[in-house]
Amino acid sequence: MTDLLVVLIVVLVLVVLWRGPKTLPKLGQALGRGVREARTEASKAQDEIRARGGDDSGEEPATDKTDADRPA
Repeated sequence: MTDLLVVLIVVLVLVVLWRGPKTLPKLGQALGRGVREARTEASKAQDEIRARGGDDSGEEPATDKTDADRPA
C-alpha cells in the first residue's frame, strides 16, 4: 500500500512540474468528467443486463436437480 502511495505522489509531482500548477484544475476537471461518464455507462450496462434477465455476477445460476432429473 505504501508503495502505491509513493508512486502516486511521485507522479503528481512530475505532472505539476511538467504541466504547471495553473493547468491542474483543468486536468482534474477532465479526469472527473471521464470518471463520471464511465460510471454512468457502467450503470447503464448493468441496468440493461438486469432488464434482459441476466445476472451480472458472471456466475451461472445454481439448479436444483431432483432424482427424476438425473440419468439412471
